[in-house]
Amino acid sequence: MTIFPPDPDFEALRLELARLRAARGWSYDELAARSGLARRTLIEIEQGRTIGTLKTWHALAHALSTPLDEFFSTLCTGHEPPSKADD
Repeated sequence: MTIFPPDPDFEALRLELARLRAARGWSYDELAARSGLARRTLIEIEQGRTIGTLKTWHALAHALSTPLDEFFSTLCTGHEPPSKADD
């Protein structure tokens, strides 16, 4: 029997990005300049039109001085994240 993991909460992930950007008072242009990403990419992610790549999220984490695991922990909003005991 195959047991599938819960669906990731991409809405929570994009809202966390928006929250962190707003907390710093940064515009899309400011975050684009700090991350090396296109302004359009940031807008697309925050508005839920795209998820972004791991490379994109890595750049955002560095620009926002936020550990990548903190960003991705929001994907488990509404369910328990996997634990090492699940291996």
